[in-house]
Amino acid sequence: MTSVAAAPTGRLPTLAATAAHHAAHRPDEPAVECAGRTVTFRELHLRSNRTAHALLGAGGVPGMRIAYLGRDSEHYYDLLLACAKTGAVLVPVDPRLTPGEIGHVLGDSGAELLFADPGHLRDVEGIRPGLPALRTVVTLDEATGDAPVLADWQTGHPDSEVPTVPGPGGALVQMYTSGTTGAPKGVVLAQSTFWAINDLLARHDLDWLDWLPGDRSLNVLPGHHIGGPWWFLQGYRAGATNVLAQGFDAPRALALFRDRGITTTLVVPSMLQILLAEPGAGPEAFAGLRKVVYGGSPMPEPLLRQCLEVMGCAFAQIYGLTETCASAVCLPPADHVPGNPRLKAVGRPYPGVAVQAVDRDGNPLPAGEVGELWIDTPAVMTGYWKQPGQTRQVLADGWLHTGDAGHVDEDGYVYLHDRIKDVILVGGENVYPAEVEEALRAHPDVADAAVVGIAHEIRGEAVRACVVSRPGTRPTARDLRLFLKDRLADYKAPTDYQFLDELPRNAAGKVLRRHLRDE
Repeated sequence: MTSVAAAPTGRLPTLAATAAHHAAHRPDEPAVECAGRTVTFRELHLRSNRTAHALLGAGGVPGMRIAYLGRDSEHYYDLLLACAKTGAVLVPVDPRLTPGEIGHVLGDSGAELLFADPGHLRDVEGIRPGLPALRTVVTLDEATGDAPVLADWQTGHPDSEVPTVPGPGGALVQMYTSGTTGAPKGVVLAQSTFWAINDLLARHDLDWLDWLPGDRSLNVLPGHHIGGPWWFLQGYRAGATNVLAQGFDAPRALALFRDRGITTTLVVPSMLQILLAEPGAGPEAFAGLRKVVYGGSPMPEPLLRQCLEVMGCAFAQIYGLTETCASAVCLPPADHVPGNPRLKAVGRPYPGVAVQAVDRDGNPLPAGEVGELWIDTPAVMTGYWKQPGQTRQVLADGWLHTGDAGHVDEDGYVYLHDRIKDVILVGGENVYPAEVEEALRAHPDVADAAVVGIAHEIRGEAVRACVVSRPGTRPTARDLRLFLKDRLADYKAPTDYQFLDELPRNAAGKVLRRHLRDE
């Protein structure tokens, strides 16, 4: 990887060392841009020092959980750096959750301090009696009730270096899983986890996830999803400017690409599809773009062709989990050629990372055979918060058990079939939703599709397709059945169709199949 005046190499640096390095070497360069506000590297370092001292003054000790409930902003990363400097652990909370769901995250984590957007304080007050650990609530940018504003809460504390800084092996964030397969669990990730893959790549001449002088990175994935802080910290470490979009809104994102000189970004494919449908989404809007990294779901080949034509830049796909700090496998730009059969893969493991497919008994399978994917990576969680049993099940035998079904080919490329729990068993035959969804999306009138299993009296389960039509079209179930007749085996073909305006997705763009099944 390439960067200018990058953070110190060698032993994994702390975020505190990285912040001090940038404050000295690029003090007046923009570190974060958000909603018309700019924070330089020096300002972010000093501000996070002040926040760190305020945390210590509030009784902060290593391991103390502090929660953030709000939109992405410079405040989020101020707090993240302050946690790195004190040993506190940041717990991001999805602001779209219901009060009860917010209460689950705050209660499960035992958060003692909460930093929240003013609009969420009423919800917090309603659930606060059930949160005995929560001592203090601080509002981010506007006085509301008795809650102090962050700037006032920081007042009186020095911006000097914190005397004792934890090492890189300490916990930094506690990310709550999306809950696609059940109640959200707290995934604990250390500082060093965010750097591990970078340091592996730095020892190899690879262009998979490179950073160049003057990069301006657009952050559209939220801070409560692992992709948000992971992508931010890759750019931050390299000295790039992080432009925070505060969520994905297609017109606003297009304006940022066009007006803010964006050179790289991390997205999910559905975002690209929506973005390119915007008026004015022509090549001139993406003139500065050099690379798009995507993950979370496959890239349909027609969409890739459109992206290559309009955006005119390199593409790289990543695959990983919250438990592997976002990325363990990468499909490099060289493989993003229309017609290349490897486009169906999620990529190859990074150097120093291993992936294998295993059978139900944990035995490695030959190349091409489908089983559960296991990953051996240095970028792995320390465990699930207060769930030692679940941790032992997932981190066993030196491997992380992903719960994803897939296979590895002779050349080491990894192909993802589906979540093990999403596999549909039709008359004893496994049906992988991703395969059926890909076939459905090939129909010219289908904009999006998701497939789930529903109960069937004779075959155990049947396949239901939830379809979103392209604007101006109205495909019927008969149309789609005829279209799939020569594309899928009979047992894989949907027997039931639902036509929806949109598919339910989590903040990372993943389809919430559980919601479709429940409905």
